[in-house]
Amino acid sequence: MGQPYGGFPSELQRIILKGREPIKVRPGELLAPVDFTDLKETLFHKLDRQVTSFDMISYALYPKVFMDHQKFTEQFGDMSVLDTPTFFYGMRLGEEIEVEIEQGKTLIVKLVSVGEAQVDGTRTVYFELNGQPREVVINDENVKATVQVRPKADKSNTKHIGASMPGTVIKAIASKGEKVKKGDHLMITEAMKMETTVQAPFDGVIKDIYVENNEAIHVGDLLIEFE
Repeated sequence: MGQPYGGFPSELQRIILKGREPIKVRPGELLAPVDFTDLKETLFHKLDRQVTSFDMISYALYPKVFMDHQKFTEQFGDMSVLDTPTFFYGMRLGEEIEVEIEQGKTLIVKLVSVGEAQVDGTRTVYFELNGQPREVVINDENVKATVQVRPKADKSNTKHIGASMPGTVIKAIASKGEKVKKGDHLMITEAMKMETTVQAPFDGVIKDIYVENNEAIHVGDLLIEFE
């Protein structure tokens, strides 16, 4: 809010501010200066993508809100293409909606059925996309899982190493508390009969290892965390 013509009424200021000194300039003048070149570099490492002017302004004004929105978008995609009732309340069984993902490209989505809750707190949702049957497994936040669910790696946290593909842990080479160098082999995983070596991205100390040998892993599962 800026300053109204002639300033705020003195009596109103006295009641609201209760003795505090009023701001007599445009509030933006009191903000610390922003180095947008440095900010762009910071955001590039946080987002791991090209940074737009809109990104920089949004982060400069509301850093936490912006990063929360980025995490939401990474997990669920661009929800702005959904109509308001669908976004807030979801679809009813048998309901069909149109989703325009870009100009001239519209998807027709129909909710067919929702499966029973599983022990890990997930359900399978069956739907049609442009008349073709599809299914997706989702986490139902209203269902309490009866088995342990492995935490997911935070993409914005450089100290997290997550699984890049589903598979199995063959061998954990590093151990908790161990000092490692960049490029050291930390773990061996297997996917589609091909072994992959997880290497240390930088020098550091292993804070924790979240998987054990022969355990199944899924994309994004947190494998290793650095201090």
